[in-house]
Amino acid sequence: MHKRVVAASPACSVTPPSLLAGASGKCFSPDAQTSRTHAGGFFVARTVPTTRRSAVTATPADTPLGDDFHVYDTTLRDGAQREGISYSVQDKLAVARLLDGLGVGFIEGGWPGALPKDTEFFARAAAGELELKHAVLTAFGSTRRPGVKVEEDPQVKALLDSQAPAVTLVAKSDLRHIERALRTDVDENCRMVADTVRYLVEHGRRVFLDLEHFFDGYAFHADTGLRVLTAAAEAGADVLVLCDTNGGQLPLQLAETVSEISNKTGFRLGIHCQDDTSCAVANTLAAVQAGVTHAQCTANGYGERAGNADLFAVVGNLVTKLGMPVIPEHAVPELTRVSHALAEIANIAPDTHQAYVGSSAFAHKAGLHASAIKVDPELYNHIDPEIVGNGQRVLVTEMAGRASLELKGRELGLDLAGRGDATGRAVTKVKELEAKGWSFEAADASLELLLRTELDEVASPPFALESYRVVLDRRADGEIVSEATVKVQIGEHRVIATAEGNGPVHALDAAFRQALRPHLSWLDDVELVDYKVRILSDHGGTDAVTRVLLESSDGVRDWTTVGVHGNIVEASWLAMCDALVYKAQQLALPAR
Repeated sequence: MHKRVVAASPACSVTPPSLLAGASGKCFSPDAQTSRTHAGGFFVARTVPTTRRSAVTATPADTPLGDDFHVYDTTLRDGAQREGISYSVQDKLAVARLLDGLGVGFIEGGWPGALPKDTEFFARAAAGELELKHAVLTAFGSTRRPGVKVEEDPQVKALLDSQAPAVTLVAKSDLRHIERALRTDVDENCRMVADTVRYLVEHGRRVFLDLEHFFDGYAFHADTGLRVLTAAAEAGADVLVLCDTNGGQLPLQLAETVSEISNKTGFRLGIHCQDDTSCAVANTLAAVQAGVTHAQCTANGYGERAGNADLFAVVGNLVTKLGMPVIPEHAVPELTRVSHALAEIANIAPDTHQAYVGSSAFAHKAGLHASAIKVDPELYNHIDPEIVGNGQRVLVTEMAGRASLELKGRELGLDLAGRGDATGRAVTKVKELEAKGWSFEAADASLELLLRTELDEVASPPFALESYRVVLDRRADGEIVSEATVKVQIGEHRVIATAEGNGPVHALDAAFRQALRPHLSWLDDVELVDYKVRILSDHGGTDAVTRVLLESSDGVRDWTTVGVHGNIVEASWLAMCDALVYKAQQLALPAR
């Protein structure tokens, strides 16, 4: 058993400086197992023992640290257990391709033999539908059953039939689970682990072992956990993954256990954390600092209950804070795009407040923040957002001052510098409207129209409303029909149009479009893609003020407008008008 001495690379040449802007300044050398000093002083540098490398060649390709550190993704198995996620086989193939493009080391594809979709996924992957450039496809399964020969266990056979070059086995390491769930003893449990690991290794598979409920079990009866670890390692398991299965650990206690296990055994360790205490990412980082070289995560933290350690937060922290190039340099700016693409496949709205990759991760609202950012963006950003493919945004609210509006104007392509009077009027207008329930945080198109109006740079609207009328007709058979009539002036033409719709807002939109379509050639390109309504009055009731957010798209770009009124139809009309006026405004602008 050899030792790896903790050391920092003096030249810090593993990661290009461009990726470490705003980072801790510490470096990671692939020839040294690091255990860094935590910012709070919890962890200290020490010597970390490691195990021998497996002879199996199932190793990540073209990744900066190669086999010295594994980013192991389990989105397709553990992440799929999140409520509301149901991947098709085609979805799973698409997810795997995105993760491979990001440069993760291992992709856990699922449990062949246990779930038909997972069996089909591995079959299609083996047939050539999934060509991985970086990652190693990994199958998940359990050890042989108690009292069953390993070569006769159908679930073990399914792991081999999957043709995955690597296999992750789950095993019990908590005495209570062994006796109550498996209904066997520790000796047989260790034989189950050793037999299955050895059998798979003999058949050319690289084997990792997930030790379920390890931390709770180790606290209850440490000897059991150590015996299972030893049985797996001696049988040829390459990485022993300590699992915080119920997510109950805190970073300090988890790191102490990892350090203790590492010092006692010298085995190569991994970490798998659930997020039940909202500590999964912190626990994963603490484990890495304590010596593990294999981190299991899921995209966007997907997983059952409160989820798992978020792949994008873990990688973001390892790269920018600990200086560990765990994915290729060119992939780091892809973190935000891939996160959102994976959310789309999962049919789950991206978390706007997600660390590193959320649309609000670098959004600044308060006036003081905006003033400081105008001087130097690093004053309030912990990293340059572009490192991870994100961007800085300034939110304009009643808290906004001149600096906020100037920054936001720059973001929208408007130069407010030296336009003090116009900026002052715009600040006053925003504050007045926000006091009445308007919100421009998510309505950049309406805000741009407001700013252009104050700057006297807004193009003349292509239409003018004379009036509209909406009628709701409930018929004897219970059918409800909405009908709207609009009267608009378009140039020299006075147009009247009537249309029916599924509700008053839909009818109004249909009538409005019917009136405008012969005169605006671009109208058919514009469609409503999202419609949100919020009741604003604290007391509620039928007299409540309503805020409507409309998201529109022309197939090339999306924009959002807002309308507020005591009447939901009028609030919708205001947002609808802004949406079309904004489109006309963009067409009138010179190309940029």
